[in-house]
Amino acid sequence: MDIEPQHITIERRVRYAVLGPSSGPVSEVWFALHGYNQLAHRFLRYFQPIHQTGRLIIAAEGLHRQYVDHGTRKVGASWMTSEDRLTDIEDYVAYLDRLYAHVFESQNLPFDVPVHALGFSQGVHTLCRWVAFGISRIDRTILWGGTPPPDLDLAAHHLRLSIANLQLVNGEEDQFVSEDAIQKQKNRLMEADIPFKSHSYRGGHRIDGEMLRHLASD
Repeated sequence: MDIEPQHITIERRVRYAVLGPSSGPVSEVWFALHGYNQLAHRFLRYFQPIHQTGRLIIAAEGLHRQYVDHGTRKVGASWMTSEDRLTDIEDYVAYLDRLYAHVFESQNLPFDVPVHALGFSQGVHTLCRWVAFGISRIDRTILWGGTPPPDLDLAAHHLRLSIANLQLVNGEEDQFVSEDAIQKQKNRLMEADIPFKSHSYRGGHRIDGEMLRHLASD
């Protein structure tokens, strides 16, 4: 007998972390999407190098939490798994759009405040889908330590991806993203006529403070 899973929609609380401007009114907003088995408030520590006057940094947290180490009971979060993936994608895109609106409303921000979004590792796929499927305005999209999802139809979402100001960032010694994989995704973007800029730094699969400062000042 086949048993088909069903869904219902519920209200639930979600968690995010904030690194507010050191002083003064908000002049730009950053949304940061962490990688696999990270947590929002810990992920924000890597953004200390660009914590300054007028910059509001929001780290969203993945909707799935699990133990990373059962011995120490260390917990991490992820954005999705292969199980019920399409539902998870719809849920996190809706969550990110709602968080975006909440930030603008609660901070009483004008609509034209520049918005930057950075996805790291697993967060790269999440960010790409948010740009493609969501309704939020993002002025610059930074894909760090990952590549666009292979199943994302670039042609179908050409307009939103073309105006997203894509920035690809990878470490030259990244143990999880090969040079070949990066080049294949660059070729894929070029074939789809989607503009992007590429950046690299000496190092592995991590947020590099010097590169982050460079991007923030660009």
